[in-house]
Amino acid sequence: MLKKNQRIAIYMEGAVQDRSGKMGYGVLRYSQNPITCVVDSQMAGRNLAELTGIPTSAPIVATVEEAVGLRSEVFVLGIAPAGGLIPESWYPVIDSAVRAGLSVVNGLHDLLGPRYAHLKDDQWIWDIRQEPAGLGPGTGESATLRNKRVLLIGTDMAVGKMTAGLELQKALLARHIRTGFVATGQIGMAITGGGVPLDAIRIDFASGAIQREVLARAEDEVVIIEGQGALIHPGSSANLPLLRGAMPTHFVLCHRAGQKELTIPEYVAIPPLGDYIRLYEDLASAKGAFGTPVTIGVALNTAHIAGEDEASRACAELSKQLGLPCVDPVRHGMEIIAESLVAS
Repeated sequence: MLKKNQRIAIYMEGAVQDRSGKMGYGVLRYSQNPITCVVDSQMAGRNLAELTGIPTSAPIVATVEEAVGLRSEVFVLGIAPAGGLIPESWYPVIDSAVRAGLSVVNGLHDLLGPRYAHLKDDQWIWDIRQEPAGLGPGTGESATLRNKRVLLIGTDMAVGKMTAGLELQKALLARHIRTGFVATGQIGMAITGGGVPLDAIRIDFASGAIQREVLARAEDEVVIIEGQGALIHPGSSANLPLLRGAMPTHFVLCHRAGQKELTIPEYVAIPPLGDYIRLYEDLASAKGAFGTPVTIGVALNTAHIAGEDEASRACAELSKQLGLPCVDPVRHGMEIIAESLVAS
């Protein structure tokens, strides 16, 4: 629904410097749409690029009215609160945006379409988390494709799987390799304009939904599948549908530097990374029932490390430990891992 020339305002109230602002960060960094501003009354007037580390000239404003004054056309809900539900305090702000004529991109579980049934002719609500029509169970057909299929796997939620995938796609396209990207969450879908909202799909159809997206890209030399969650996370049910729907030929492990346990719940320790990779590989192969993916590298999130030298050392140490190339996708790009994929 989002056209590439439409001007975006991102709602990030109280989240410009918080992990819950990951939707906004992703749109800021990767959207092809012009960004007019970020709306956050707590940070209004401050330098957005300095606060986020994302190169942008967009200002931070305090109100929807200011966003409209900057000729915004689309209001993107850029915060992912715990539980994925819209807080009551947001509704007056969204009401104001809709009254002002803005369309809305909503990546949360609560649907806004029913609330705004009467819109202007050029206005729309995109509730991303809705199950598409026509799905069926997975059949494993992705395994018959002759291309390379790279699944981003992680040690926790929100460690940078989408970012690593988009950066890998960029590196492969720079090599003139036809590369598709399957977005599986609301942020990736908002950026790319398509994909499958995996956590909104009934479990019986989840692998089929991924399979359909992968098969649609059968002509691409490489298909990158955005990962979700983590095998060790008690609240994550996405990994088996991703493995069986995509039938990946390759993995990239995504991890946050220095992290020893899950963010929530903290009592779950992250296993040694070599063992964790083998766990994914073994589950993917199911004792030989399917092919065993090749792990081609590690995407290390070093956003919390201030110094470039320290971040590079963290990557070098992990690379030596695992015998795999290791980079921070944002600081270093993914060219080394693209090389590893091409050589595999």
